[in-house]
Amino acid sequence: MLNYIWGFMIVISIVVSLFTGKVEETAAGAAEGAAAAIESCISLLGIMCLWTGLAKIGEKAGLIRVFAKILRPITRLLFPRLDPNGKAVNSIVMNMVANLFGMGNAATPLGIKALGELNRLNGGRHTASDEMCMFVVVNTASIQLLPTTLISMRQAWGSASPGEVIVPVWIVSILAVCAGVTVAKLFERRRRL
Repeated sequence: MLNYIWGFMIVISIVVSLFTGKVEETAAGAAEGAAAAIESCISLLGIMCLWTGLAKIGEKAGLIRVFAKILRPITRLLFPRLDPNGKAVNSIVMNMVANLFGMGNAATPLGIKALGELNRLNGGRHTASDEMCMFVVVNTASIQLLPTTLISMRQAWGSASPGEVIVPVWIVSILAVCAGVTVAKLFERRRRL
């Protein structure tokens, strides 16, 4: 469906540029947009590679076990039916740590792995379990102590003070997680009644 929407927008842009006589401006804008997209991808690729590598080193060094112990009260509250030492909780913890440190896109593969483990525990059913829903909420509305991706983007685009967003990010992400977890728990309780 999204392909049709993008295709429609491209066709409309070309038709409008033909009727308004601005074909050159449209072509120049398309080229500039493509160049800006490549520059953004390359600038974010470095930070993503760094954090993905650090996550792998942390996993091999046993830091995940340390963070799992620190986050155990939270994971028990959010995922009471999961084995606290199981693969699913370890994958969830890795994703939570990645999000806590603001790894952004580097947290995505960890989230996919965690959801795969939860799906395995769900027996491959075509409906999401309560744990899967809770994980999606926690992953999507994650608390970020260091929004490194956002800071690096602001720095790459010339912000005079790229770190000034830290406190607002803390406030918004804490509120988002609290609201999301509350709604997920309410739906979980309602379904069981």
